[in-house]
Amino acid sequence: MQYYLIFAIALAIISIAFALQNDMSVTVAFGIWSFDSSLAMMLVIAAGIGATISVLLSWPSVIKNQWVSTRLRRQVSKLEEDKAALKQRNTQLEEELAKLTPEPIPEPPPRYLGLKSMLLGNGSDKPNASE
Repeated sequence: MQYYLIFAIALAIISIAFALQNDMSVTVAFGIWSFDSSLAMMLVIAAGIGATISVLLSWPSVIKNQWVSTRLRRQVSKLEEDKAALKQRNTQLEEELAKLTPEPIPEPPPRYLGLKSMLLGNGSDKPNASE
């Protein structure tokens, strides 16, 4: 915003300097229409007409861009609503899956071999003599 203000002030200073240096009278003729005015005034009028034409020519694209951005905003909000609904549905399905999944069967604790079974060699987990 500050750059715009600085640019506008600089442009105003340049325009005033131009108008003060070019105060001669010119005659403008267009068909049957003609009038006398200062050169600076004619250039300001010509610039104004040019700016008006450029604004009028750019309106269709500006309006189209606004329509597109409005449509895209609506589409984004619809997609966000769909995402929230799918997230909620995913949570519900995970809860149902947790209810339907059976509890895992715990592994039996390791069998304790007593001293007697180790000495007599009755255990199935007896160590090898080579170890």
